[in-house]
Amino acid sequence: MQAATEGRPYCEVIMNISALFKKIPEIGAEAAKDLMKQKKPGEYNLIDVRQPGEYEQGHIPGAKLIPLAELKSRIKEIDPAKPTILY
Repeated sequence: MQAATEGRPYCEVIMNISALFKKIPEIGAEAAKDLMKQKKPGEYNLIDVRQPGEYEQGHIPGAKLIPLAELKSRIKEIDPAKPTILY
């Protein structure tokens, strides 16, 4: 079990895996617009998870590009204390 958990206690690994199955609230486009109107830029994370070419063709002003395939490795770039909108 040591190799699979990289030195971490087994229970910690199980807890991290179970976090993957938590239901994440979803909101529609109108609710996202409302959230962005209610808050100032910098008070929320706005993440564009599309590919760079799609981002370059057009994106919501202030959105940060983190392609979906890179999200796990770049997760620390997202402030967990702020609401996050992914699109």
